[in-house]
Amino acid sequence: MTNRVAEEIFDTLVDGIVAGRMIAGEPLIEKTLAEQFGVSRTPVREALHRLEQSHLAERGARRAYFVSQMKACDLAELFEAVGEIESALAALAALRLTEIERQQLLQIVEQGQSCGTDPEAYGQINARFHDAIKTGARNPMLARAFDELNLRALAWRAANFHEDIDRLSTSRAEHEALMRAILARDADTTRMLMRSHVASSFLTLSQVLARRST
Repeated sequence: MTNRVAEEIFDTLVDGIVAGRMIAGEPLIEKTLAEQFGVSRTPVREALHRLEQSHLAERGARRAYFVSQMKACDLAELFEAVGEIESALAALAALRLTEIERQQLLQIVEQGQSCGTDPEAYGQINARFHDAIKTGARNPMLARAFDELNLRALAWRAANFHEDIDRLSTSRAEHEALMRAILARDADTTRMLMRSHVASSFLTLSQVLARRST
């Protein structure tokens, strides 16, 4: 129960930070948040620890948490690293996915095409798409490296769909191109397309951050 509550608190705080409702430097006080969510401090503490792991929060004096400042240059380095690792996973998946897994990937892409303009629904399908590629690569070491970095990038990647409705259509087109390259077992093209796909996510996000700073 505590883990589920902590997850809900974490998701709510992430949404607030990524959407810009909680600004850099804003304090995250255990007692205040516990009262806000109507829970004990234990799940709040767990949620704040996860925020710190995701580099969305930092600890300052007296171990108090506050919202981290994420600069565009920091995000650029993060997304570049994610792109390099995920493109390697995608290239391996193009060669290693079973026929059943290829058909499942096709179904995921089709679901993404037909889910409308709901960013939440598409975000879930998007996560399944990327997870299917990671699993299909069958390289646990690369997968662990990807998970560690993606924990920091995931909230920002999801923000694309909430902050820029046009990103849904471009992401769908990029997913379809990736799927076709994977179905063709073209590892080199798949690698290139995945690197470009992650870069596109960053470019959309950088425009969102630029709008907020004006």
